[in-house]
Amino acid sequence: MSVQPQMPDPSQFDLSEVEWKVSSYSGGGGDCVKVGRLGDWILIGDTKCPDRLPLVNTVVGTRAWIRAVSDGTLGPIGGAS
Repeated sequence: MSVQPQMPDPSQFDLSEVEWKVSSYSGGGGDCVKVGRLGDWILIGDTKCPDRLPLVNTVVGTRAWIRAVSDGTLGPIGGAS
């Protein structure tokens, strides 16, 4: 059984150090997801709400999430279909 690391509070990060990548699917409108890396953490933010703190995940957790979304095994969230 693996132990999940405790996710840090993103307000503790210096987000000015993050080199953000923005999805090309925004069509240039800027309404899209942005992803950055800070040390061992992957940060996921929203370009529409730049003042909102990003979600924080591990590299392994982010890879697993992307894989589950890509192959359809993520399933409904909160019991929704």
